[in-house]
Amino acid sequence: VQLQASGGGLVQAGGSLRLSCAASGRTFRRYFMGWLCQAPGKEREFVAATHWSTDSTGYADSVKGRFTISTDNAENTVYLQMNSLKPEDTAVYYCAASIIGPNLRRGVANYWGQGTLVTVSS
Repeated sequence: VQLQASGGGLVQAGGSLRLSCAASGRTFRRYFMGWLCQAPGKEREFVAATHWSTDSTGYADSVKGRFTISTDNAENTVYLQMNSLKPEDTAVYYCAASIIGPNLRRGVANYWGQGTLVTVSS
């Protein structure tokens, strides 16, 4: 499984960004897909997760109501729509795939994409 993340950038507080994660490989549809982030000086933490085959999603409390994770099965891409961004959302965001969904909440994954930096200015 290969994951290619993109879409980070600089945005003002209150603005929006959409992150993309293009997945490839023979078995990627078996995996739960998630986004995790790591702010400077902090540990990597869970943001959101979903699965290719279901509509179920999960979010960290800090992003509920602001972020939306979704999949486009035709494009083999997972998106993270980030609205109402706050300076505390500033972090490197990683796309990840885990065969065990709950592992993503623990920061554990089978595959990782490269990070994409999101910077929110106040």
